[in-house]
Amino acid sequence: MLKLARYLKPYLWMVLLTVALLFVQANAELALPDYLSRIVNIGLQQGGVENVLPVAIRQSEMQRLTLFLDDTEKTLLLAQYTPVDRTSPDYDTWVKAYPILAQEPIYVARKVDKATLDALTPSLSRAWLAVAAIEQIMADPSKAAAMGGGLSGFDISRLPAGTDLFALLKKLPAAQLTQMKARMSEQFATLGENMITQAALRAVRAEYVALGMNAEKLQTAYILRVGGQMLLLTLLAVACTIAVGFLAARTSAGLARDLRRAVFEKVENFSSAEFDKFSTASLITRTTNDVMQVQMVTMMMLRMIIYAPIIGIGGIIRAMSKGSSLAWLIAVAVAVLISLIVTVFSIALPRFKRIQQLVDRLNLVAREHLSGMMVIRAFNRQAFEEARFDKANQDLTANSLFINRVMVVMMPLMMLIMNGLSLAIIWAGAHQIAQATMQVGDMMAFMQYAMQIVMSFLMLSMMFIMLPRAAVSGDRIAEVLETEASIRDPEQPQTFPAPFKGVVEFRNVGFRYPGADENVLCGISFTAQPGQTTAIIGSTGSGKSTIVNLIPRFYDVTEGAILIDGVDIRTVRQSELREKIGYIPQRGVLFSGTIESNLRYADDDAAPETLRWATDVAQASEFINAKPEGLATEIAQGGANVSGGQKQRLAIARALVKKPPIYIFDDSFSALDFRTDAALRRALRQHAGNSTLLIVTQRVATVKNAEQIIVLEEGQMVGKGTHQELMQTCETYREIALSQLSMEELA
Repeated sequence: MLKLARYLKPYLWMVLLTVALLFVQANAELALPDYLSRIVNIGLQQGGVENVLPVAIRQSEMQRLTLFLDDTEKTLLLAQYTPVDRTSPDYDTWVKAYPILAQEPIYVARKVDKATLDALTPSLSRAWLAVAAIEQIMADPSKAAAMGGGLSGFDISRLPAGTDLFALLKKLPAAQLTQMKARMSEQFATLGENMITQAALRAVRAEYVALGMNAEKLQTAYILRVGGQMLLLTLLAVACTIAVGFLAARTSAGLARDLRRAVFEKVENFSSAEFDKFSTASLITRTTNDVMQVQMVTMMMLRMIIYAPIIGIGGIIRAMSKGSSLAWLIAVAVAVLISLIVTVFSIALPRFKRIQQLVDRLNLVAREHLSGMMVIRAFNRQAFEEARFDKANQDLTANSLFINRVMVVMMPLMMLIMNGLSLAIIWAGAHQIAQATMQVGDMMAFMQYAMQIVMSFLMLSMMFIMLPRAAVSGDRIAEVLETEASIRDPEQPQTFPAPFKGVVEFRNVGFRYPGADENVLCGISFTAQPGQTTAIIGSTGSGKSTIVNLIPRFYDVTEGAILIDGVDIRTVRQSELREKIGYIPQRGVLFSGTIESNLRYADDDAAPETLRWATDVAQASEFINAKPEGLATEIAQGGANVSGGQKQRLAIARALVKKPPIYIFDDSFSALDFRTDAALRRALRQHAGNSTLLIVTQRVATVKNAEQIIVLEEGQMVGKGTHQELMQTCETYREIALSQLSMEELA
C-alpha cells in the first residue's frame, strides 16, 4: 500500500480537509455525552441551577451567608454583586424579574469569571448548607439533633418558638462563632464535596423561588438551551460525516481511476517478455479486483483509521474526567478486546493473503474455458472443465467461508464485551451514586464514552482485518507498476534517413528468450530489399515467427543487430519504427466495432477510396459487399462472427490501409484457400510491389515466386536463395517442397 502512496499526491488537499473534518466530527460527537450529563445533572436534578453563585439573592439571605464566610471570602463575594433597591434607576426592570424586590433589597450578580467562581464555590457551598440547615431548625426545632443538639453550647430545642437563630449568631463572640463553624465543617466533611455542592444548589434553587422567579421555567429554559446546543452539535457532526464521506469517495475513486490508468499505460508499454511474466488473467485481476480492494480500503481508512484514534483517545480523556474510579472497567474491556482482535488477526491474515491468488486462478480457468469452448466441446471435455472450474471455485469459496466464519464469531463476542461493559458501569456507578461520589448524568456520560472507546477499537480491528488483503492487492499493483519494460526508447534517439527505402538487414542475429538457457536463433544474416518478397520457411518451432517479431522490437536481439536503411532499430523510437511497418499476425485480431472501424485502426483519416482499395487487394470485398450493412457491419468481440479466413483478410486489409514501406505477414495466409491465397499474392505484388514484403509461411506454393527464401531449421539458416536455387542446394527446403507439391507443380 505504501508503494502506491505517491498516487495520492493530487488528492492531498482533499485528504487534509478530510482529516480536519474528522477532528471536528469527533470532537462534536465526544461533546454530546457531556451535554447529556449536564441535562441530567443540572437540568433535571438541580432544576437548571448551574452553580452556587446565584444570579440574584435577597439582602437578608446575603447577610446570613456572609456569617459563615471569613472576611476575605465575604469581600470577594460582595464584589460580584450590585445592590438593588427602590432607589435604583433600573428598579422597574429588576422588580419584574425578581418580584421580592418590592419588599426588600436584593443583590444582582455581575459577570463572574471562572477563576473567581472556582475560588468561591467550596466555601460558599458550605455557607449555603449551613444557612439551609439553620433555616430548617428555625422552622422545626426538633431537627436540631441533626446538628449535634445545639449551637455553641446552647440547647436549641429549649429556645422559644420563632427565635431568630441568625440574630443570636450575630451576637455571639467571634471565638464562639468560629468554634461553631469548625463543628459544622467537621460534620460537612463526612458528606464529601459533591454532596455538599448538590445540597447547596438545592438551596440556591429555593432562593430563586423566594425571589419570586419561575423555577420550572428556569429548568425548562436550561434543558431547551443545552438540548438545542446538542442538536446543533449533532447537525455539525452529520454535516461533517456527509462531507467526509463525499471527500473519501472522491479521493478513493480518483485514486482507483489513476491506478487503473497507470497500470493500463504500463502494460501498453510492456514487451512480449513482460507478458511472459504476467498472465493475462492476472493482469485483468490486478486492474479490476485489486484496484477495487485498494479503493475500498482507502475510503475506509480516510473515514475510520483517522477517526477511530481521535474518538478513542478523546473518549479516554473525557471518561476520566467523569469517573476516574471506573476507568479500570474500560481498561479491562479494551484488554479483552485487543486479545480478541490479535487472535482473529493471526488466524485470518494468512487466508486474506491467499484470497487474491485464488481469484487469479478462478479468472484464469474461466478465461481458458470461454476462449477454448469449441475445443472443449469437440473433445467432450465439458465434465473435466467443470471439475477444474469447480476446484478453483471451491478453493476460493472455502477460503472466503473460513474468513467469514471467523468474522461471524468475532462480532457477537464484540457485542458481548460492549454489553458486559455497560452492565459493569451501571453496577459500579450505582454504588458510587448511592455514596454521592458520582451523579447519574456523569455515569450516563461515562457509559457513552466507554462505548465510543470500544467502538473505536472495533473500527480499528475491522481496518486491521481488511488491510492485509488490500496490502496484498497493493503489492500486486505495485509489482506491475514497478516492472521496467525490457524494451525502451533510447535517451538520444536517431531517425531514419530520408527518403525512407525500407531495406531490412539481419546482421549475425542471435536471440534467446528471457530466462532460457539456449538461443532459439543463431547467426541469422540476410537482407530484405524493397520491391522484393523475402519469404521465411521452415518446420514448426524452427524460429520463423521469432525472426519477424524481432523487427518491430516485440523482443530485442541478444546478439548481432537488425538494421533498417542502415540504422540499428534499437537506436530509434519504437513509435517511429512501428510507423514504418504493417504487421499482420498469425492469428488475425479484430476489435469490437464495425468493419470500417477495424480498418481505420491503421489510419483514422483514411479516405473511403483507400478502404475500398485495401479490401479489394486483401480479397475481402466480396464477403463485405454480401453483407447488408457493408463496411458498417458489426464485428463481435474477438471477431467471433466472422470466419478464420475472413478475419485474416480483414487483418491484411487493415495493414494495407496504413500503406507502410515494410509489410510483415506472419503466416497470415494459413486460413485462406489456395485460390484466394494466389489472388491475394498477385494483388500484393501489383499494388504493394514497391514495399519490402516479409512473409512467414509453411506453404511452399505461397513462397515459390519470392525473390528470396530463407530456410530455417532449429533456429539456424540452412538455406537462402530462390525456389529453383534451394531445390538444388538445400535438402531441408527440398523435403518440405516435395511433401507439399508434386514435381510437376514444383517445376
